[in-house]
Amino acid sequence: MALGLSTESSGSGGDILPIVKWDAKGGDFIRQDRYQAGDGTWQKDEQEIAFPVQVAMDLENIEVGWLSFASGAPDFQMVKIGESIPARPSEDHKNAFRVRLTNKELGLREFSHSAKTVLKEMDSLHNQFMAEKAGNAGKVPVVEVSGTKTVKVNTPQGELRFKAPEWKISAWVDGSELFPTKGAATPTAAEDEADDSDDLFI
Repeated sequence: MALGLSTESSGSGGDILPIVKWDAKGGDFIRQDRYQAGDGTWQKDEQEIAFPVQVAMDLENIEVGWLSFASGAPDFQMVKIGESIPARPSEDHKNAFRVRLTNKELGLREFSHSAKTVLKEMDSLHNQFMAEKAGNAGKVPVVEVSGTKTVKVNTPQGELRFKAPEWKISAWVDGSELFPTKGAATPTAAEDEADDSDDLFI
């Protein structure tokens, strides 16, 4: 498999970025933004992203490993793809990926998942990336998420239905300014306006 993760059903840190989420049951693609309320507390605002949508995705630097929410906060134990995945930290940790994506509306965000139905689709997407990257040196893939596909999973409790992303690489664009090196400052608003490298997607 491209990602080296298990996608069969069975009975680390990093810069903090705003996130997008995938609802594996409902098939919703969701942007999540945090804001500080008048009383000083931090709140979350979630908005569904309409299909179809195009995002540049940093598949060259996708991370794989383990993810757990047992503590109430995400615990990532990740390595860059191609490196040895660490031993499973606990029974609560599941195989997962983490990748950066961006477009003009969303800005730079992080997307991660541990559902096997989503891992399988990411595995296929990464296979397409590996097949096409040699002919697109210096560029990053634009992934078009056109909608959802229904995935049926047989379990001891009966058949369960999930929604996985229907996506593919639809174009390649210059990625020199889209994904800054981790730890580096992100572009300012003025720099964003001056850079038209992502004009090819919306």
